[in-house]
Amino acid sequence: MKPTALPLALAASALLAFGIGTALHAQQPGPPPPGGHGHFVPPPPKNLQVLPKNLTGEQVHEIMHKWEAELGTECSTCHAADPKNIGPNGRPRLDFASDAKPEKATARLMVKMVHDINSNYISMVDNSGMPVSCGTCHRGHLSPEPFVAPPEEHHEHHDGPPPAAGQAPHPQH
Repeated sequence: MKPTALPLALAASALLAFGIGTALHAQQPGPPPPGGHGHFVPPPPKNLQVLPKNLTGEQVHEIMHKWEAELGTECSTCHAADPKNIGPNGRPRLDFASDAKPEKATARLMVKMVHDINSNYISMVDNSGMPVSCGTCHRGHLSPEPFVAPPEEHHEHHDGPPPAAGQAPHPQH
């Protein structure tokens, strides 16, 4: 894949395949329009390192909310509080552009991994179905739950070639 194709492919993968990305914006969303009605518009994103820089604040906001759901987490998991920017509730607002938390670097790495899996593996399998997403493994948990295989049940194992058509398999003792 050409180097210039990677950001576009990542965006397509994030927006279409699993609806998530690691775009991070620096400002808190602004207040709703006068009168308190209307659609809130997040500010333009800053410090984009995985997704293309031309995504809107609203696109990044949608991607992040999808991620939250798939990981069972909140914004503060990856985004550091800014003690210099106090919100109306008296608490520091999040500094979405900050790279202070190592979880943000992990999220960026995981998005690249998911894109790689979808582009280089899933897409190569005929009729592979849906691409993988964060939710494929995480299923609403920040740390994926380990897979535990169900207890083995008695399976008939046969020695030799399979029975010819019309013949019953030989039972094992």
